[in-house]
Amino acid sequence: MSTKQKGSNFIPFFDLEKETIRWNQLYKVFSEPKPDIVPTYRELVWKKNKTSLWYHPAKEKKYDIPVFVVYSLLNKAYILDVGEGSSVIGGLTERGYDVYLIDWGSPGYEDKDINLDSYILDYLENAVKRALRHSGVKEISMLGYCLGGTISAIFASITQLPIKNLILAAVPIDFSIGIVPHKWLEGLQTGQLSFDRFSDVYGVIPSEYMYLMFRVLSPMYASPWINLITRANDPKYVSKWRSMDKWTKDTASFAGAAFKQLLNDLYKDNKLLKGELKIGGKLVDLKNIKCSLFVFSTSRDTLILEKQSLPVMDLVSSEDKTYQVFEGGHVSLALTGMFSVFADQWLCHRSQEIQKVLS
Repeated sequence: MSTKQKGSNFIPFFDLEKETIRWNQLYKVFSEPKPDIVPTYRELVWKKNKTSLWYHPAKEKKYDIPVFVVYSLLNKAYILDVGEGSSVIGGLTERGYDVYLIDWGSPGYEDKDINLDSYILDYLENAVKRALRHSGVKEISMLGYCLGGTISAIFASITQLPIKNLILAAVPIDFSIGIVPHKWLEGLQTGQLSFDRFSDVYGVIPSEYMYLMFRVLSPMYASPWINLITRANDPKYVSKWRSMDKWTKDTASFAGAAFKQLLNDLYKDNKLLKGELKIGGKLVDLKNIKCSLFVFSTSRDTLILEKQSLPVMDLVSSEDKTYQVFEGGHVSLALTGMFSVFADQWLCHRSQEIQKVLS
C-alpha cells in the first residue's frame, strides 16, 4: 500500500543544477556588455550616403537568381543576420542563394529632407541596378520584410527593372488598421493629430524617440523579460535573447521628410491601398505587379496584423501567388532561423537551379 506525503502536490521540485544555470545566465545578461553581432561573410559593393549594399555570396551556389533583401527604415537591418543558426541571410546563403542586403543606415540631420521618393528611386533602384550588374544576371528575386515589404511592393509596381519573384513578409499594405491606438489613428485620419511640426522641428527623428514609440506600441518590448526569466536555463535561448535585446535598443533615427510622408500618405490617407500614392510623379498601382508573389504573416505578430497584409493578394495581377501564415512572432520569425526555410521552400522552384556538368 503506497503512501503520499502530505503537501507533496503543492511543493514544486527544485532542480539545483537547472536553477544555478538560470541565475548565472541572468547575471551575465545584466553584467556583461551587449554581444557583438558578427555578420555572414559579406562584401560592400555599393554605397550612397548612409546606405550600403552588401553582397553575401552563397556557400555553395545552387541558384542563378540572387535574392535582394529590403528591410524596414524603422529599425536596423542586422536583425536579419544575428549569428549562425539564427541568420536569415546566412540561412539563404547556406541554401545556395547569393544574397544582396540593402542597409539603409541611420540618417543624420543633413538627411532631414530625404523622403520615401528618394529612398525608393535614388537609393533602392540604384542599388538593384548595381546588384544586377554585380551578379551578371538578368533577373532578381526581391524579399521585403515589414515596412521593407511595403517599400518593395511600391518599388515593384513602378520599376522597369526585372523582378522575377517577390516575397513580402509581415507587410503592412492597409494602414487604416494596426497596432496604433484607435484614437491616435482616428486623430491622424481626421487631421486632429499631426506630427508635421514635430518632424520639422527635429529634422530627423532621434533614435531614442523611435525606440520609445515602439515600446509604447508593442508588447514585443516588454514580454521578452518574462520569457528570459522562464527560459534562462537554456543558453542557446539566452544567446538569441541577448541579440534581440541589443537590436531592440539600437533603433535607427528617421528622416523627417520620410516620417511625415509615412504618416500622412500611408497612415492618414491610406493612399497605397486606395491606389492614390505617387512616387516620383508615378502613380503606385499594385496591379502592375505581375511577377510570382509569396506573402506570409505570423500567427503571433504584435506589430503587423494579418489583416494589414491580406489585401495585397487581391490588388496584384500575379497569376502565381501564394499566401501563408506561419507559427511565430514578428521578430522570432527571423531569430529562429525559420524565415530562410519558408522563403527557400517557395523560392527554390522559381530560381533557376544551376545544372552541374558531370565530368
